[in-house]
Amino acid sequence: MRALYFKEIRSFLSSVIGYVFILIFLITSGIMHWIASIDANLLQGAEADLIPFFNATPLIFLILIPAITMRSIAEERRTGTIELLFTRPISDLKILLAKYFASVTLMIIALIPTLTYYGSMHYLGNPVGIIDDGATLASYLGLILLGASFVAIGIFTSSLTSSQIVAFILSLFSCWLLMPEVGGLALLASFDLMGSFDSVVQYFGMTYHYDGIKRGVIDTKNIVYFLSVIILFICAALTVIKSLKK
Repeated sequence: MRALYFKEIRSFLSSVIGYVFILIFLITSGIMHWIASIDANLLQGAEADLIPFFNATPLIFLILIPAITMRSIAEERRTGTIELLFTRPISDLKILLAKYFASVTLMIIALIPTLTYYGSMHYLGNPVGIIDDGATLASYLGLILLGASFVAIGIFTSSLTSSQIVAFILSLFSCWLLMPEVGGLALLASFDLMGSFDSVVQYFGMTYHYDGIKRGVIDTKNIVYFLSVIILFICAALTVIKSLKK
């Protein structure tokens, strides 16, 4: 599994894919949070915090993560190299996990430069250091868990088809359904059409759990939710992979 994991990392970083992902993420994030005159601009906020960054980044992930995961299994199916993977002395689960962790690693690499945002807001605060360090670190954890969940969804949708475009569209739609604030389930619950059932619908979306972590409270139920989403979609992808061998 380790060899396959490093092979996947090298495939990202030895080609243009990984660098394009990181560059587009950083450029988009930089424009949104430091240049554009919008609500997400960190310099226009009334308080020294990174809340606009943590609110807007899931929208960037919504596009970019399906773009990097769409080829993970779909390309193997299209080229027929998935058959070669099946002949390796490694379990199907380890194959999926190697691809999954490689994509998560790329996402984390892209997030590391944004720590400069934290440093900037720390020194721009009045007084210096007024930013809530605990809430910021917790929010980064929530963002990583959210991105890792999107990666698991992308791996699953990529296993369903040999077309990268179809995999991208399926992943985009699936991630949108669950994503915070503007996702399908979040919007459905906000219409207040189903009475007390609205809270149940909201609970299955990411808004409730992501917002809980952003408040700086590491609640076990929120961590379990994201881990459950990851495990669910990895297991679903594993089921699809096993069906391809029959």
